[in-house]
Amino acid sequence: MRIHLSSLTLHPYNRRWLALVVVAFVLALMGFYTITEPGHLEHPAVLTGADWLGYAVCHRITERSFTIAGRQLPLCARCTGMYLGVAVAFAAFWLTGRMRRTELPPLKLLLVLGGFIAIMGVDGVNSYLHFFPNAPHVYTPHNWLRLLTGMGTGLAMGSFVFPALAQTLWRQYVRLPMLGTWAEFGQLVLVAGIVVLLTLSNQPEILYVMALVSTVGLLLTLGSVNVILGLILLRRDGRVVNWWETAVPLILGILFAIIELSAVSIIRFNLTGTMTGIPGL
Repeated sequence: MRIHLSSLTLHPYNRRWLALVVVAFVLALMGFYTITEPGHLEHPAVLTGADWLGYAVCHRITERSFTIAGRQLPLCARCTGMYLGVAVAFAAFWLTGRMRRTELPPLKLLLVLGGFIAIMGVDGVNSYLHFFPNAPHVYTPHNWLRLLTGMGTGLAMGSFVFPALAQTLWRQYVRLPMLGTWAEFGQLVLVAGIVVLLTLSNQPEILYVMALVSTVGLLLTLGSVNVILGLILLRRDGRVVNWWETAVPLILGILFAIIELSAVSIIRFNLTGTMTGIPGL
């Protein structure tokens, strides 16, 4: 019996799913090791680095953050939801082969995504007013609401940033919307809902994974913006032909994101002297 090498080659979609499964397994294993080994959770190098990155964009108020066995996550509940949403959107578009699509969703879906952002804005204002006892309060804020509204905004951010990134990178792209139908939108929301429920399960190993994935979402967001602005300013946009050629701009974009976030965190820490909360509040 002769076996052709081509029959052993995984389809691109299968390779993407396999890569995702491997990454998820490694993160879960890291989380289990960190949670179960005495002393590892207090000073985990990976989470400490994530703290510094998250500190650049997040207030990191302890009461408004999820915790792993008393240890605060790198991002507050709302920011965790936002950047988990970006990571979910990027992963969904990648796994379903929409990496070269360059169009925004149609108007009906844009309005829904815009509504997600507006809802987070309302929840954010209501939550902020609770810093002032005499201010009007519409309802009592909760971390699960912050996570949920943040997730909606993250899905919108990912749906806006990803097509802009594709249009900036690729020489040959596909003029189709990143989210074209209600079915595609519903599938994305379903995955996001599962991620929300997993986060709210409050299982230490799962929260560890979500902490890292949300930090990756932050880097993907800022890194993508860096790539878009950098290629346009250098007039090198629209030149990528294959995936190997995306490596340099994407890696540089994420490296610059790490540098930018670290610089902001250092400045903020020198001004405030704290890694958690907002002085005076």
